[in-house]
Formats: sequence, C-alpha cells, structure tokens
Amino acid sequence: MATITLTDLKKLREDNKENENIQIIVGMGTCGIAAGANKTFDAFLDEIKVNNLKNITVKPTGCMGLCYVEPTITVKTSGQPDIIYGNVNNETARKIINEHIVEGKLVDGHIFENPAADIVNTENYDSDYKQFRIVLRNCGVIDPESIEEYIARDGYIGLEKALFEMSSDDILNEVKKSGLRGRGGAGFPTGFKWEFTKQIESDQKYIICNADEGDPGAYMDRATLEGDPHSVIEAMMIAGKCVCADKGVIYIRAEYPLAIERLEIAMAQSRELGLLGENILGTDFSFDLEIRLGAGAFVCGEETALLASVEGNRGMPIPKPPFPAVKGLFGKPTVINNVETFANIPVIITKGGAWFAKIGTEKSKGTKVFALTGKIKNSGLVEVPMGTTLRDIVFDIGGGIPNDKKFKAVQTGGPSGGVLTEAFLDTPIDFDSLVAVGSMMGSGGMIVMDEDDCMVDIAKFYLEFCVEESCGKCAPCRIGTKKIYELLDKISQGKGELSDLQKIKDMGAAMQKASLCGLGQTAPNPVLSVIKAFEEEVLEHINDKKCRAGKCKDLVTYTIDQENCIGCTVCARKCPVNCIEGAIKVAHKIDQSLCIKCGACFEVCKFDAVIVS
Repeated sequence: MATITLTDLKKLREDNKENENIQIIVGMGTCGIAAGANKTFDAFLDEIKVNNLKNITVKPTGCMGLCYVEPTITVKTSGQPDIIYGNVNNETARKIINEHIVEGKLVDGHIFENPAADIVNTENYDSDYKQFRIVLRNCGVIDPESIEEYIARDGYIGLEKALFEMSSDDILNEVKKSGLRGRGGAGFPTGFKWEFTKQIESDQKYIICNADEGDPGAYMDRATLEGDPHSVIEAMMIAGKCVCADKGVIYIRAEYPLAIERLEIAMAQSRELGLLGENILGTDFSFDLEIRLGAGAFVCGEETALLASVEGNRGMPIPKPPFPAVKGLFGKPTVINNVETFANIPVIITKGGAWFAKIGTEKSKGTKVFALTGKIKNSGLVEVPMGTTLRDIVFDIGGGIPNDKKFKAVQTGGPSGGVLTEAFLDTPIDFDSLVAVGSMMGSGGMIVMDEDDCMVDIAKFYLEFCVEESCGKCAPCRIGTKKIYELLDKISQGKGELSDLQKIKDMGAAMQKASLCGLGQTAPNPVLSVIKAFEEEVLEHINDKKCRAGKCKDLVTYTIDQENCIGCTVCARKCPVNCIEGAIKVAHKIDQSLCIKCGACFEVCKFDAVIVS
C-alpha cells in the first residue's frame, strides 16, 4: 500500500470514533484467557445470535487490571457510565445479555469498579483519582489487534506532531521537560539518555525496547504489549526521529507468546498503512522495527547483556563505560528503554512535557504501573501517580489482606529490592523515597506478605532466584549468591549460628561493591533488608530453632491435640506417607519418625486438632 498521508490519517481517526452501538469488551490478556475468556467471548456471540440482537459489538481487549476477578468484561452504552463485570463465565455472559442488554437491569454480584481516570478524556490531572492511567490508557479499552481503534484514541498524534511540528531538539526538550525517568528500575532520566545518543555522529543508530521482564511477580510490560502494542511502536519512532535512528529492535522473552503475536500484528498493520518503513507520512523520515526473542535469562534485562543477546552472543554483561547510548548495538549509539518508559512518550509529546511534569513528585514525575500480587484481595495491575503511599496501594486499591490476616511486609523492586514493614506503609512511592528506606522501585513488581509468611524463607526464595539467574561471569556474584544462599539454608534448617549473620552482611557488602552488573550488586538487598527489618524472627531460627510461620520444615513439628481430635480420619486419608494412626472416632496420632512435614494434615483439619510447633 502507498504511504498514508497526514490527511488520510486524520480522516481515519475521525471515521473510527466510537459509534452509538452497544459494546461488550472482553478482557483477553494472558490472565483473562487463562481464566476462560475465550469461552466467555463465544458465549456472548452465541447469546446475541439466539436473541437476534442488532447493533451490539463484542470485541477483545487486553488486561483491564482486575486480574483477581477474571474473566472481566465492560459494557459500554452511549450516554451511560461503563459497567465492569467480573468472574464472567458462560452462564453470567448469558445473564448479562438477557438482563442487562435486553431488560436494562444490572446483574448483581458481578459488578466491579476500576477507579482509574481515562487519560484521553481527562485534560487536567485530578489528584482525587487513586489511579491515573497514562501507560495503561488503552489497555482494557481498545482491540489491540486493530490499528484503527488505536488511531481513533488519538494514536499516532504524537508521531504527527514530532514529524510536522517539531525538530529533534524540540522532541528532546519536551522529554527532558517532562522529567520522565526510566521505568526499568534504575530511574535514569530518559531525556539525558536520548541526548547522549543524539549528540554522537554515526552512520547508524538504534532504538531498543527492553521487554525482557524477568522479576518474579512482575507482568506490567507484558500486559502493556498485549493491550496496546502500537503505543510502544509509536514511541520508538518518536525516539528515532529525536536521535536520528532509523532502526529499532524489540527484545522480548519468548515466554510472552501473546504479546509477541500482537506486536507482530501491530507492526504488520503499521507497515500496511505506511506508518513503518520508508518516508513515513510523506516525510523524509524512515524507521522500521524487528523483534528479537530472548530465552528468559534475567541477566539479559541488563543493557549490555541484552545487547550481547541481540547480537547473537551469550547474554553476559560487560563493564561500563562506554555506555550503550554511546557504543551499543554492533558498536553503534543505541537508546535502550523498557516498555513502560516508551509507553509514556506519545502522551508526553501530544500533551507536552509540562503537563506530564505536573503529575507525581518533585523528582519522580508521572505515574508508575505496579503488578500487585501476593497476599492481597485485589491482585492485578494498578497505575498510580508517583508519591502515592504504600498504604493507599495495599489497603485502598488492593483491598487489604484476605482472610483477616495481619499485614507483614511488602517486597518492592523484586530480587533487587527489599522488604518494607508496617512502619513504612506511609512511604510515598517514588524513586528516592524507596531507596531511602532500604528498597527500590525496580520495574514494578509489588508482592504483599502476611503473618503466615516466613521472612527467612522469602530471603531464600530471592537468593535462589539470583543463584539460578547469575551469568557466572564475575566471582562476587557467582560465588557470593551461592554462599549467602547456603548460609540462609543452614539457618532455615536450624543449624545456623550468630556468626552467620555477619558473614552474610560482609559478603553482601562485597557483592554490592565488586559485582560487574546490577544483578550481583543488588542480589543481597532482599536478604539484608530481611535481617534488618525482621532480626527477631531471624534470631528465632538461629537461637530457638523455631519458625513462627511454620514454613521451614526442619523447624516444624506437627502433632494432634487429643482433646480436639474427633477421629474423622480426614487427615489420615490425606497424609501422603501414611504416618497418621487412629481408628474412626478415636483420637489420632502422628508417627514423627515417618512425618515429612508437608502440612497436609494441618490444611484439611476442620477442628483445630493439628498443632504446629
């Protein structure tokens, strides 16, 4: 197809504005599909056909953020508020058609709220909103496989402005004015990174999107690409115009098949319209993209290891400087930003850097997307203004801790971050405040823990992850992660000594100073923060040989209270090693010599007869 003109693009935008039809939008990100959204989608189509209903559109979208009530759907009716339904199975889908659509009655018990402002329809930032969507502005709203819907939601306006109204210096100034800092973890100012590359004279420059999202519990970038792939494509083109680059690479882990598929569709659509390729919108600017798949190595989230992988080599970091912005892919100047960072760019260019800078805090502008998981009622994706407190996220947006359990800690920053206790719940979420209290922003994973979690076990989990993911190139990381893990394992077995804590601290300090890349430098952080925040609990493991949460098997004993046991035999039937003895209606006993401490008896007992000590 011939290159689309600016006039064609504007007409396409107007022609695809929402019509008067009723829309049923089904969340079909990875989480929705796993919960059965495909069947829900088909159930709506079938019921519409049975009722011979007209002017109703059923369309797929990405993740709406309400992952705890998937499948989720939105009913959009012109002139009326959107209604979001959760836990929509086939039967509920039929009820929504027959009651909501046909009879005009809401289906009780399935309505959920998603308190987020809509960036496209909100000119002025309103601090009354708990959530404010910039990055996720189109996720859960548009069909991610329709470029027309993206364009109708002001898509590619930022590119238009960058090509026809702005010089490369103008683009850079707006990005710098916005105060946008990289959302991949380190928080380096995006404008300065672009400026380094822009200043270098070179026959070839590259733009790379780092979609190698590897933190445990993090899926923000995956959801963004599944729900709004064009926002990243547009942003990379704007970056290319700014620094004079005409080639881009999206480096994404192969474990994200749906995100890859939707990216490929979006790129093909953009090429078909002439929005990728030569002489875009009739200008002298050309830019094209390719996808490179990673094998899921966490270390390839580090810039130089990522570059090595893209070049076809083993993903291992190299010392810096020179930085990739100066000497990157194939030795050429390269801008590398992650998905969330890029997703902000079209809005910054469209609305201006000053508009973006009004949101957030003095040193951390804009919003931050978090994957809220763990012991939390409302798990899912949230996007909040920088400066929002942990308390607001956990207890207001997240709904607090399920089953009336007590909040214990929240882990931010993944394997690079730290645990924050109840004392830090009023800490504002921004780059500097989190570092000041011993954690970090990271890419945006936020895992909530309750009273049933053992902090030694949590520290072991993160160290084991780092042991597995270390590339092994430098000794401080290769040896240090393994040795600290072994000391933690020793403590969890009741064999720990007080001197082990000092060894952990000393090795952690050495790793922080001497490791080659961020993986090794930050790997000790979760362990050191646990020792600092939960010293009493760690000392219990060492001195008293006790795990208060009952997670460390070597420190746990299961016994049966003879007075409470009614001899129902459920525990005996569930025991995988047949170590529970007793007849029907006679109190049972556990043979400690055979017990493997799996906890199955404790989980199934309804009479509080199984005691953990």
